[in-house]
Amino acid sequence: MFITITIQTQKGQADIRIDSEQRILEGLKVLWESGKLPPGYAPNFFRSSVNERLVSAYRTFGEEGIYDGDILTAVE
Repeated sequence: MFITITIQTQKGQADIRIDSEQRILEGLKVLWESGKLPPGYAPNFFRSSVNERLVSAYRTFGEEGIYDGDILTAVE
């Protein structure tokens, strides 16, 4: 299932549509390749605005309970 979310960091903000079975880190790689985030920029944790908890960049969106409309804010 594809989801659309917003990833927010001190380096910028970007919307992304991605398969929920992808790791959050893989979503960051898509943003690096498209020039929306600096290459190699990879926080380990994000805060989900919907679940109001920390999520790991090394787990999938589905494993972390991230769904359409969520905003992930980098914990830097």
